Amino acid sequence: MQKALRVLITPDSFKGSATNREVADAIALGWKKVRTQDEINCFPMADGGEGTLETFAMRFPRAQRIKIEVNFHEKQKRIATWLLLDDGTAIIELAEACGLTHMKVLDPLKASTFAFGQILKSAAENAEVKKIIACIGGSASTDGGVGALIALGARFLSASGDSIQLGGVGLKEIHTVDFSEMTQPPQLGSTCLADVNNFLLGDNGAAKTYGPQKGATAKDIEILEAGLERLLEVSEKNDFAGAGAAGGTSFGLNFGWDTSLNSGAKVIAELMELREEINKSDIVITGEGKYDQQSAQGKVVGLIQELSAEYKKRTLLCVGSSDVDFPSNHLSGVVLEDLAGSKEAAMSESLQWLVKAGELLAQQV
Repeated sequence: MQKALRVLITPDSFKGSATNREVADAIALGWKKVRTQDEINCFPMADGGEGTLETFAMRFPRAQRIKIEVNFHEKQKRIATWLLLDDGTAIIELAEACGLTHMKVLDPLKASTFAFGQILKSAAENAEVKKIIACIGGSASTDGGVGALIALGARFLSASGDSIQLGGVGLKEIHTVDFSEMTQPPQLGSTCLADVNNFLLGDNGAAKTYGPQKGATAKDIEILEAGLERLLEVSEKNDFAGAGAAGGTSFGLNFGWDTSLNSGAKVIAELMELREEINKSDIVITGEGKYDQQSAQGKVVGLIQELSAEYKKRTLLCVGSSDVDFPSNHLSGVVLEDLAGSKEAAMSESLQWLVKAGELLAQQV
């Protein structure tokens, strides 16, 4: 009879095809078809992007869900949610407030972080909140976080003394900045979580690297880059690695709210006590939509591989596609694209192939 194993399934989401919860459940279903006696712990993970809020909600079911009405793009109103944990930590997700998935039509110049700032304000003014963790992946804008600061009470004024236009298009108009009437961060401050190290400006910066996926043309990128240059100049701060995260949101919040920047995966893993879960397990399964050389640099999968190695736990990968050859890199696992025969098939029927992957992974033990 097979020895029963403790199996930890802790994937990130497969963007565009399945949430982290769906991925974990499907792999577990397949695994159980082969190894019925094993104890399975589904533990979805995130790195600060879309879905992070729900990942925390699953882990902390007693957390308060606080809903507020926000002014989304061009004053469209929608209801957004933030979480309040028992210890006074507020979890806020930019993608939930004004992310790419909410944009019916991409608007790279006028999209802003204003709605995100409204949620930050709601949390900062809540007497129970001691600290804010702002998860900033999935942004639709490149406004340097200025929209969020304006929602918090900052004034960004043009040379004529008028408020600048929201969105990246307005940044080039900045002449003076007034933070005197801003809502202040809570007692223990605020932290941004991101999984990228891009600078604010340059070829590796916010506009040039991420502008195209937000709908920006070459001309739009020139406008956005010039606006971010003006914001940097007015701030009298230095550019830094990670400043370009979420269209420069991490830079803006550092400038106006003294917000620190941390690796999303590491902070979330700590808050969710992932290290302890790995230590209790025999086998750890993780995965993401696309596995490449960047996966080991601050991503969920890389962190889990690192922690598993520390505790001498065997790690299996389940990924949508891979730029890395598993055998030559001493990796074990399944690539859905290879299993399904094409990337299109893997994405359109992802849950079916994830169940099959779970079966194959169980057979590797």
